[in-house]
Amino acid sequence: MERLDGGAPVPQRYRRGIVALGNFDGFHLGHQAVVGRAVALARARGVSALVATFDPHPVRYFKPDTAPFRLTTLDQRLRLFAGAGADAMVVLHFDEVLARLSAAAFVDECLVANLGVAGVVTGEDFTFGAKRGGNVQVLATLGAANGFSCDTVGPVTASDEVVSSSRIRALLQGADPAGAARLLTRPFAIAGTVQHGDKVGRTIGYPTANIDMGTYLRPAYGIYAVRARLADGRVVDGAANIGVRPTFDPPKELLEVFLFDFAEDLYGQPIEVELIAYLRPEAKFDGLDALVAQMDADCAAARVVLAAVA
Repeated sequence: MERLDGGAPVPQRYRRGIVALGNFDGFHLGHQAVVGRAVALARARGVSALVATFDPHPVRYFKPDTAPFRLTTLDQRLRLFAGAGADAMVVLHFDEVLARLSAAAFVDECLVANLGVAGVVTGEDFTFGAKRGGNVQVLATLGAANGFSCDTVGPVTASDEVVSSSRIRALLQGADPAGAARLLTRPFAIAGTVQHGDKVGRTIGYPTANIDMGTYLRPAYGIYAVRARLADGRVVDGAANIGVRPTFDPPKELLEVFLFDFAEDLYGQPIEVELIAYLRPEAKFDGLDALVAQMDADCAAARVVLAAVA
């Protein structure tokens, strides 16, 4: 699956395709419905199905000091879009130039000139253009004038609540990764490169793979049962701590993963860690013996949880 720059004309083979348009951070049930509609229309018409996503998120552009809130990286979205049947991902770089485009100019420059769309699919609440000057009604009017169709997908609900990225973030921050996974249709996963730490873990029998969480949302600090996907595709169960390690000084925010029955060197390698279940809050211990005793209990609990999860 190709990753295309939305600031330039796409290759001819993708022109006159159907484009799903939105942020799609998280690619939850609602996003999947929008992309699914675009893929179905594209297949019915015999054209390409593309997904256009904004990066960075507009909130990050307008409010750069906002706390980290990302649910998926572009690389993760690329894999998810491919799995949903899309042919290519188009990245619309959200910068000052894009932010200043009027709704009509956005359609002219991005959708018509660069993407050459035959149809666009969005959620019903989609807005675009400077000061959110465009909505789905405006898009439909501009589409009719420029020869492309416009389809919208209504909200998707689960347990009588509308599925949204905001709801998923709240569940993760509320220590409910299983609830978030139901709306995502998969566990929330943090991807990164394994980095060197202070290596205390290996001295107490718990060597960890340490990952900087970067711009990802910070879930509730604490201990989790996790599954890690390695660079070679292997999936390994484990237990992880997300937090600032209050037993050690100075505090340092990290995702630290202990992989069960695993002794290989992962430094410098990519890893993706799925949060399966929340076990307990982060805590400070009086010495390493108390810490190790609790880690023994945490790993035993994580093994039980993971054995019950397919």
